[in-house]
Amino acid sequence: MQVKKITFTRPIWAFAAFGVLAWNIPTSIKAFGTITEAGQNAEHGRITRHALACQPESAPGSCFEEKTLDSLAGKPGSFGAVGGPDRGLGMLTSFAHCSAGDFLDVAGYPRTKAEANAGLAECRTYMVENLSHAVTDAADLLDDQNEIRPREVSRTFGCIYRGSTHGRAKCNILAHMGRILHASQDFYSHSNWVDLPDDALAIDAKNPPGLGKRGAAPWLDLRITEPVFPDGLISGCFDNVSFLDENRGCLYGDDGAHRVRHADVAKDTGIIDPEIGIGSSKRGAMNGNFRRAVEAAIADSADKWATYRELLIATYGAERGAKMICALTSDEPVKSCKKGNL
Repeated sequence: MQVKKITFTRPIWAFAAFGVLAWNIPTSIKAFGTITEAGQNAEHGRITRHALACQPESAPGSCFEEKTLDSLAGKPGSFGAVGGPDRGLGMLTSFAHCSAGDFLDVAGYPRTKAEANAGLAECRTYMVENLSHAVTDAADLLDDQNEIRPREVSRTFGCIYRGSTHGRAKCNILAHMGRILHASQDFYSHSNWVDLPDDALAIDAKNPPGLGKRGAAPWLDLRITEPVFPDGLISGCFDNVSFLDENRGCLYGDDGAHRVRHADVAKDTGIIDPEIGIGSSKRGAMNGNFRRAVEAAIADSADKWATYRELLIATYGAERGAKMICALTSDEPVKSCKKGNL
């Protein structure tokens, strides 16, 4: 398996916190939620738990024990690692949320198809960057004798997921995984991968075309170094003005025509537990779009963790890689990750 190495063209910590929290952000541009306020229902955390919580039949290393999962997925009063990109300037970075991929094949549209594709491709690159960092950081989990370094896995439940991560190795890795999961989950919320438009209306910026797919997008498989971009894939308009007011920021031409806005494709909010319900956004409520977005996000989240596990084994070998995986998923890795338990 090959993962393309990335030359960084921007700081990966571009979303360092400046005290701007998600509930201060206009509701219209939110992604799957990370809190239980402002119309959100902790959708990111719920999706992460569906994908990665341990079940009786779970294979070793495929899931996270309770307290570590709380740190990754968040719990009441906590964003968790998956909510990190919704804190501070993370909300202003389109690549952290798979936004800024809008295009419509109509005369005068202010962006080309290539520009829209590039906006979404930047989101995928961001995931690859974080995956590469997470693999590198795993080396700090173990010493030269293949023993877990207690300091690097201790107090995981006190990890703070905002700004630069220069602390304990486990916290750093979970922070990278949170960013990967957040972006991949937002891909299904923000893009038209799973969408079916309103058949009763003409296709236009307010009712953009949908691809109507089910399940994880092969284009987001991070095992593939040069994936084929899905034809027709788009997400919503995003810039500093539209972030605050889409109705003012996503206009073009003398007559003020609308671009495809976040609100026109978003499937951000809805009930997930105890069962997946009907989405509460306009696009999510029609044609089962919210359910398909959630189901695809769950499948992709599980696959992202599987991809990382495979990379650890490929990079560090079976024995060392297995111990790293145990250290990351166990609540008490020093006690639990003995050779006979792996």
